[in-house]
Amino acid sequence: MARSAALDRRFHWWCLAPTLAVLAVVTLLPTLYLLATSLTPLNLTQPRTAWDFSQPGRNYTFLAADGRLHGSFWVQLKLSAWTVGLQMLLGFLFALLLNLRSRFLEALRTVFLIPMVLPPIVVAIIWKVLYTPDISPVHWALAALGWPMPALITHPAYALLAIIVADVWEWFPFTMLMILAGLQMLPQEMVDAARIDGAGAWRLTRHIVLPFLRGVLLVAALFRLIDSIKAFPLIFILTDGGPGTVTEVTNYYSYIQAFNFSYLGYSSAITVVLVSATVVLSAIIVRAVGWGPRSE
Repeated sequence: MARSAALDRRFHWWCLAPTLAVLAVVTLLPTLYLLATSLTPLNLTQPRTAWDFSQPGRNYTFLAADGRLHGSFWVQLKLSAWTVGLQMLLGFLFALLLNLRSRFLEALRTVFLIPMVLPPIVVAIIWKVLYTPDISPVHWALAALGWPMPALITHPAYALLAIIVADVWEWFPFTMLMILAGLQMLPQEMVDAARIDGAGAWRLTRHIVLPFLRGVLLVAALFRLIDSIKAFPLIFILTDGGPGTVTEVTNYYSYIQAFNFSYLGYSSAITVVLVSATVVLSAIIVRAVGWGPRSE
């Protein structure tokens, strides 16, 4: 039996070997190269700096004193908090609505998924048109009603709000779809028993639905949190990080350092810190879901 179990394990590892090799090539090797590059002053105008490890902590020292980077962290925090929070709230509300037994609502499900399946660049262009006063039907309609609206993506007070609205519109269907799938797994017996005991809609949602969906909600929040940290196409197309640095999130600042100023070493250090923060947040959420190891 022991020999058979050992053979089974060996067979499983051989089956997994091709997949693990591909994962190593597409994830592990680039990550190691990124880490190595972050320890060099790599500059595209000076190719010899690619393997200069004489001051491996130099880039990370610069990170601590970079006020613009610290500002990008704050912008990222605001963007992630608002987009993830609103996407979870709207996703939950629309999932409750679409979970009702109605042929009309069932037909609407596909319509709600359209923003999510569009390419991010297409979504960005759509919102670019809507936010540009000269060609936007929204601006024309509001002006006709006597409510002129400023150009949101060029206004310091509204630029980040414009990004948040566009991102929420694009991705709340994702959370809606996950929560809707969870709702359809909810045992009807639990709902019927709560209603017999006199529970109204609010008590039913608070004491039955939300506890049952705890894992689904946390996983959806995890996915959206990671994607919010990777926010790029909307910012690139709509605001280019501006006006000023109002919408300049951390990964966009890293992009500027790498491709505008050619400081690939410094950009790599920023990315390493960002990836590390994402991994830590993900681990916290995974542990909260209950998948991580727990002490007895």
